[in-house]
Amino acid sequence: MARRYGHLGDVEIFLAVAEHGSLTAAAVALATTASVVSRALGRLEQHLGSQLLRRTTRSLSMTDAGQLYLEQSLAAFALIDDAERAILGQADDVAGRVRLSVPTTYAHYRLPRLLDAFSRQYPQVRVELNIANRNVDLVAEGFDLAVRLGDLPDSGMVARKLEDASLCLVASPDYLKRAGTPASFEELRQHACICFVMPSTGRVSPWLLRDASGDVDWSPAPRVTVSDDVLGVVSLAAHGLGVCQSYDFIVRERIGRGELVELLPQLRGRTRAFSAIYAGHRRPSAAARALIGALSAAR
Repeated sequence: MARRYGHLGDVEIFLAVAEHGSLTAAAVALATTASVVSRALGRLEQHLGSQLLRRTTRSLSMTDAGQLYLEQSLAAFALIDDAERAILGQADDVAGRVRLSVPTTYAHYRLPRLLDAFSRQYPQVRVELNIANRNVDLVAEGFDLAVRLGDLPDSGMVARKLEDASLCLVASPDYLKRAGTPASFEELRQHACICFVMPSTGRVSPWLLRDASGDVDWSPAPRVTVSDDVLGVVSLAAHGLGVCQSYDFIVRERIGRGELVELLPQLRGRTRAFSAIYAGHRRPSAAARALIGALSAAR
């Protein structure tokens, strides 16, 4: 019987070229020559009947077909790795690289503790972390996972909720000494509010409140607005510029040190969700799945 998958050696060489960015670098990593790598790529493209790479003397780029084949091949080899670990009794011997994108709020106030525990448990996994307040394109930019905030659109992504993060209102003691402490929602309307402008809409992000009548999404008339980095609203509030809404896990220590004061606890109760997402057509590697499990420990 003819070998159906006799070309897998050429697939491995293709993956090495994609990882290292050039035929020469892949040849060095594989302890072979660039001409051997080039012939393997030629055989694979002939087998598939499609060009995978655009190659010139100065550059190397992936075709659309090549990008699709790369993603599916990585997923397939990840399944083989998982199967071998299970058979060899090494299911816990997780290794590899995980590229993760997270927003600043999560990166600075949730991730360090979780990532420290993860790295101790899985020392053979290398995490490449991107901290940015933008929604990266996981497939186009080569990320395995991303942490996203709020309701997620149906975009072909698989989401696993990490936590529902509680929200609260805070201001500095200096501000409250000057402006007074609001005792009701109506009084809050008279105060200087520091608001975040959502990059997706250019509009002020509403404050999520809950009073006796139910949930209230309130968009203040802000004294100061902040864009790009939502942590800026907390820094400005701590310096006395006004009132802001933030997550408990961000302001908890500052409240404990007396730098901020929680306001109107009767209006709290609302949350925003943080979720880990990955591309639906790609099965996460064992390392990525382990990292998702570690991130879920924030609950």
